[in-house]
Amino acid sequence: MAKPTSKSLVIVESPAKARTISKFLGSGYQVEASVGHVRDLPGGTKDIPKKYKKEPWAYLGVNVEKDFEPVYIVPADKKKQVDKLKDALKDADSLYLATDEDREGEAISWHLFELLKPTVPVHRLVFHEITKDAIQHALDTPREIDDGLVRAQETRRILDRLYGYDVSQLLWRKVGRGLSAGRVQSVAVRLIVQRERERIAFHNATYWDLEAIFTTANGDSLPATLSTVSGRKIPSGKDFDPDTGKLINTQLLQMDEAESKELAERLRSGEFQVTKVEVKPFVERPKAPFTTSTLQQEANRKLGMTARRCMQAAQRLYENGYITYMRTDSTTLSTEAVNAARDLVRSEYGDKFLHESVRTYQGKVKNAQEAHEAIRPAGTPFRVPSAVQGELDSDQFRLFELIWKRTVACQMADAKKQRISVTVSGGECTFTASGTSILFEGFLRAYVEGSDDPEAELADKERLLPSVSENDPLGVAEMDPKSHTTQPPARFSEASLTRTLEEKGIGRPSTYASIIDTIQKRDYVYKKGSALVPSWTAFSVIRLMETHFEPLVDYDFTAQMEDFLDTISRQEAESLAYLKGFYFGDDEDIEFPADHKAAVGLKKRLAEKIEEIDPRVSAMFSLGTPEQGENREEVFVRVGKYGPFLEQGERKAPILEGTPPDEMSLEKAMELFDAAAREDEPLGVHPETGKNVYIKAGRFGQYIQLGEKDDEEKRNQSIPRSINPEDVNFEIACQLLTLPRNLGNNPENNEPVMAHDGRYGPYVKCEKETRSLPAGVSPLEVTFDEAIKLLKEPKKRGRAAPKEPIVKFEKNSPVTEQEVKILEGRFGPYATDGETNASIPRGTDAKEVTFETALDLLAERAAKGPSKKKKKKKAVKKKAAKKKTAKKKAAKKKTAKKAAKKKGIIKKE
Repeated sequence: MAKPTSKSLVIVESPAKARTISKFLGSGYQVEASVGHVRDLPGGTKDIPKKYKKEPWAYLGVNVEKDFEPVYIVPADKKKQVDKLKDALKDADSLYLATDEDREGEAISWHLFELLKPTVPVHRLVFHEITKDAIQHALDTPREIDDGLVRAQETRRILDRLYGYDVSQLLWRKVGRGLSAGRVQSVAVRLIVQRERERIAFHNATYWDLEAIFTTANGDSLPATLSTVSGRKIPSGKDFDPDTGKLINTQLLQMDEAESKELAERLRSGEFQVTKVEVKPFVERPKAPFTTSTLQQEANRKLGMTARRCMQAAQRLYENGYITYMRTDSTTLSTEAVNAARDLVRSEYGDKFLHESVRTYQGKVKNAQEAHEAIRPAGTPFRVPSAVQGELDSDQFRLFELIWKRTVACQMADAKKQRISVTVSGGECTFTASGTSILFEGFLRAYVEGSDDPEAELADKERLLPSVSENDPLGVAEMDPKSHTTQPPARFSEASLTRTLEEKGIGRPSTYASIIDTIQKRDYVYKKGSALVPSWTAFSVIRLMETHFEPLVDYDFTAQMEDFLDTISRQEAESLAYLKGFYFGDDEDIEFPADHKAAVGLKKRLAEKIEEIDPRVSAMFSLGTPEQGENREEVFVRVGKYGPFLEQGERKAPILEGTPPDEMSLEKAMELFDAAAREDEPLGVHPETGKNVYIKAGRFGQYIQLGEKDDEEKRNQSIPRSINPEDVNFEIACQLLTLPRNLGNNPENNEPVMAHDGRYGPYVKCEKETRSLPAGVSPLEVTFDEAIKLLKEPKKRGRAAPKEPIVKFEKNSPVTEQEVKILEGRFGPYATDGETNASIPRGTDAKEVTFETALDLLAERAAKGPSKKKKKKKAVKKKAAKKKTAKKKAAKKKTAKKAAKKKGIIKKE
């Protein structure tokens, strides 16, 4: 049999990228995916190789005693893929490593080289867009693996492991299980906590002014705001001290409601005229093309996408050849891209909208990651959004359109605007009116940048004023007092947090999505609308870190660590001294890099602090001491094992879950204590059990309690959402304690029909059949006939009534040759090809998932192999079942033997 013709093996990270690249390569190439990293540090002690298990450093997976040598393993879910790559390499005559051109991508290529041990020529391919020309150029100009990038990634991974594992273990002991610390995540949490502290310390101030509408001789309206009274300026929000709520400049006039009403009444009959008109022209220039950070910020502001959702869509667009590489800090564009953008301006908008010369944008270029272009549409010429809309799902199309518009806009002409300011005087008062008009749209025809501040965004829009001249008389149409209250600094959104982290030089934009995800999963932060709100647990952790490990959450120190990693990537520094200083301190007389506070001495510091740290101190936050009432003891928020609660001496009260820290004032705490005290007074005595009935408050809201706290037979009953807890009296409480209610027997099976109130709301049940009650229907009021009618309706969710597929694709899977479809599952929508199921990423509209995207998800899931968890559970059950069956068989055999002896079938010995 003839030996098959050898091919060049090309390895990329993802199946989607492999499929796209294979379209541009001939039959002489076999393209395979590594599906991310193929080697990593051990995930836990169970993954540590046997020869290292007894070493004191084994739990870290890094030999800190031997120059911080990492222990690399192939994770269990990657072994199948690695074997596949090894088999493919056997028939190859050369190997091309075509992973991404950044630290992570370079590290993947290095690990592949170390793991596969190729005996054929090896080439490193790099490109920042997946187009035919880019792939061909990469093949024509291969390079070697960049050792600087590999070492920088390895040092980062080791630093993160040393920091994360050791500090996280301390948090488990001192704060609570399941918590974690990290080089970037801890600093991100500190930023969010610090902003909440500013909100807590903030003092509101109220001031009044007048909103007037004047009329011109032509009958046009001119809205204006009071600015001075008798020469004294009316304050604005910035004129008040945020810590005291008092005016910084006492010469300003702070009116109250009565004064403003009196002034308005006097001015309504006054005479006014225009005393000044100022016109100031200005230009607005387009923003630079997208970097990773600015793309995430703009996708959050304009499209409402989380950082992770944005990066998932961008990854798909890149892998399928629609945009250039999406992990970049660069704002530069290639000459070809600039020319393509300028051609589109001419064809789509006209020559007058094209900037007279090529625009260039400067950015700091420190490392190879910034050697990429900015994010832009792939190839030249750029495909227009309408041409690709049918090929992309909703998220991908909206993101592509955003990138396309931003790229094209960067080569467009400036927008020309003018600001008009009008001063109106009369009755010893002055009013000001301001407007903006657009003289020439320029780049605004294609793209308008979003804003973190809706007020600022509103102010940037065109606001036209009527044409007036100095000395023009004006009539008074309206003169209304208006109150204003100063607002605390806004909480971070994902966009503003991303921008702040980047401004401070903390972390890398490509990691921000996972950081924001992690701090939410650890319950350090939760979302209220788009705002990131810190939990009291976050307050406790950050106080502990600031008190005992200040360098680890110091903004400048964290940025310096990032800078040092950059110097390693440029091969300007060596990492060993830095790692020694970070972990062991300066005991070994190590020379640290200039301008770097490397000598943290983490190991020694942890050993010293483990006994010193009092968890009660870091978990107690004073709200102050009441000045009135019998109890004058200090009030604290305490972070306990089961969440935060209030404490004043012996008194305790729960804090309702989801209450932001800045809303927990001393006054609010006293109200909760009073409510908790009332809980100790029973509503009455239950007529059937003779036990007291109470209404109690817990972390998740109020509930009914039957019996005393220490009563073993005590019973709790939640209050249905349809009932206001304030309306619950003794009679309603007793009714609630009848739940579940027996409504009668179902005539079809003679089984009882019960009305319940559960975790997800009220419902009726008969045997295994359940149906949710409609909104507004109480389980106390639902009738038997209503329940029977509901139970006869088809089940809207659950296994009993499988749903129609969300999407059915016309093509079958090329792997299983079965139908590919999107189904609704218990934990959300998923794609299936009859053999493999793959979850649809959170935030992605399942209806918009394309056939290609579904195949990508299925390929990635199949490459990971079956779930270990399921295997383990199955094995345990089988083992237990065998054991039980063996015992039963032995007992049965013994009984049968005795019976046989009795009957004389078997002779007695």
